Amino acid sequence: MERARSIPFLIPAVALVGVMLLIPFVATVYQSLTDDNGFDAGFIGFENYVRLMQDPMFGRSVLNTVMWTVGTLILPVGIGLLVAVFTSQMKAGRWVRLAFVLPYALSGTATAVIWGFILRSNGALNQAITFFGGIAPESGWLLEWPTNTVVMILANTWQATGVAVILFLVGLQAIPVETVEAGTLDGASGMRLFWNIIVPQLRPVTVVVIGMSIANSLRVFDMIWLLTKGGPGGSSETLAVTMYRNTFILSDYGYGAAVAVVLTIIVVGASWAYLRQQLKEA
Repeated sequence: MERARSIPFLIPAVALVGVMLLIPFVATVYQSLTDDNGFDAGFIGFENYVRLMQDPMFGRSVLNTVMWTVGTLILPVGIGLLVAVFTSQMKAGRWVRLAFVLPYALSGTATAVIWGFILRSNGALNQAITFFGGIAPESGWLLEWPTNTVVMILANTWQATGVAVILFLVGLQAIPVETVEAGTLDGASGMRLFWNIIVPQLRPVTVVVIGMSIANSLRVFDMIWLLTKGGPGGSSETLAVTMYRNTFILSDYGYGAAVAVVLTIIVVGASWAYLRQQLKEA
């Protein structure tokens, strides 16, 4: 009876979600079943999805998306955790954290411009390598795969680590002092104290940070588009860039919609699986 009474209060929220999310998604699914080119749209069934499976560039996009997902899980999350833990007790810790948090205030566009200046063939990184007697790659760092994808993941790490530092620091401040003191009295110290006492206490924050990283990595776009436009030859494209290129550059709206549907399924599926696993362990 109490659940029935709550239904009228849920209807506005459910209706808003339906209008803003579900209806556009259903429209995109239908568009993916057409050969829409912006002028004419005929129903062609699953032909766009068959094209996806046969397109080698789509396979490369999936591989790059996986690389982005793994890279943004290991690097920003891992570095953010270590920075938060090791600077929480330092006298000058706030200044060290500032160096990691400040880039987070920059937009993706500003970050891409900065790293474009660093990574191009005559950029700051190659000049520094040459200055110290090294041999810099003549083509720069953005023209060959997988180097271009790896350096863009590192550039993204430079920006994204800040939010992980902030969230983990909040989690550390919520850990009861008595818990750490009890662990210390029991003989835990160093890595043992960190792994067995601190990390389990940070689990709620870790779930949030990893969930955000998964969602952001799967839909990364601005960094790649501004640095390489997915090139050369589509070698650095992720699924989001492939969707944009086919939809807005090539005006192949049906095919672009098919990529969008696949990307949506992957994002929702990965997020659901991760959260479901975390709820089981809670």
